[in-house]
Amino acid sequence: MKKRTYRNRIMRTALCVAMALAPTTLTAQTLTLDSCLALARRNNADIRTTQLDVLKAQEVKKQVFTKFFPQVQLGALGYHAAEPLIRFGINDIQSDDMRELLQAIYEGAVTGGSDIKSEMTLMKRGASISATAAQPIFAGGRIVNGNRLAQLGVEAAELQAAAKERDVLENIESSYYLVTGLQQKVATLTAALDLIDSLDRTVQSALANGLVTKSDALQVQLKRNEMLANQQQLTSGIRLAKRLLCRQIGIDYTDSTVFADPSPATLPPIEYLYTMQADSLRPEMQLLRINVEAEKLKRKMTIGETLPQLSIVGIGFYGNIIKKNAVGNAIAVLSLNVPLTAWWETSHKIRQHNIAIEEAGIMQDNLGKMMSLEEEKAYSDMLDAYMLMKSDSSALEVAKENYRLSNLNYAAGNTTLSEVLRAHALLLQAQNAITDRRTTYTVARRRLLDLKGNNEHKR
Repeated sequence: MKKRTYRNRIMRTALCVAMALAPTTLTAQTLTLDSCLALARRNNADIRTTQLDVLKAQEVKKQVFTKFFPQVQLGALGYHAAEPLIRFGINDIQSDDMRELLQAIYEGAVTGGSDIKSEMTLMKRGASISATAAQPIFAGGRIVNGNRLAQLGVEAAELQAAAKERDVLENIESSYYLVTGLQQKVATLTAALDLIDSLDRTVQSALANGLVTKSDALQVQLKRNEMLANQQQLTSGIRLAKRLLCRQIGIDYTDSTVFADPSPATLPPIEYLYTMQADSLRPEMQLLRINVEAEKLKRKMTIGETLPQLSIVGIGFYGNIIKKNAVGNAIAVLSLNVPLTAWWETSHKIRQHNIAIEEAGIMQDNLGKMMSLEEEKAYSDMLDAYMLMKSDSSALEVAKENYRLSNLNYAAGNTTLSEVLRAHALLLQAQNAITDRRTTYTVARRRLLDLKGNNEHKR
């Protein structure tokens, strides 16, 4: 009995512990940048849509490939007429002598007791089934070029999907650093509030001893209230930024969702090397090249419309369309079609394709130049952010030292409280500037790597 009571007590204790831990285990969710990108690849609506576009293009390719094989059709026919479709009797014979001869034979047969009719009827009812197989032998190259065009469609869909995934992941990384940057600012503001609270205690002690005026204490309180209001604004901004990021990665937002702050030690290095050939790796440039190739294939297909079309057709049927007894037969047909008058219209279509090819070439050249400028700007933005980050690091050290000296001078009575609060504001501003600059540099570096076709971000 004691063993059973002891065992039940253990079970109840274990159940209570499990219930206490369950909410944290089930609802708490800490997401890193890698996990956000992985979730986006799986859940983001834009990425999933482009992935489906690739599947559609693959199905089109498979559909066009079937043109290489015979096109087989099955047919069935059945009819039942109220009256025979064909009637032919003795009176329908045009020759008088023949008509009189057959009439005499018919009358003699009827007189002899034979049950025959003076006319013949056909096609009152009947049924048949048929099969047709058409195998193209030469279609002016349209089947081959159509399959090549379908393959280009698959490649274009894959490149569009890659470009969309790149842009979506870039936006998600920017949103992630926005969230973590706001979180770091909240932490910085919390530490700054601790400094203000420490200063407030010093001022209150000095006020009690008659060393400062009430105005100094009010200045500290006003500064503290201002910082609390900023903290509330940051908290609201974080909530909205988290909701946006959760929507981008395809998960439901909860208050327990936590985005891990990136470690300062993981700050990516700067790339000093810069190449102008990177635009050839970008999906946009490859899409333009595919566009040129596609227009050339369309021109070949248009030319194919004016060439002879050769195919072999096999037809087999079985039924009793005319006679009462079913019969079957098969026919092989070699078909040759030569479109003699199509060249006039086709010549204008070819000119239209030539213009489209020239336009695609102009767009390709123009976009290549724009991509080079875009990449150069991205490199400049990354370098500027890196240099400003180093400058802000030096400014932060100066602000820390300035705040320390202001506190010492205020304690010694050599400066005013306003100078201390101003030094504190500069310190907070310098700390937030570092957070913003790190985010700007990291996002600018990611942008440059994306433009250069670098796959470093693909985790």
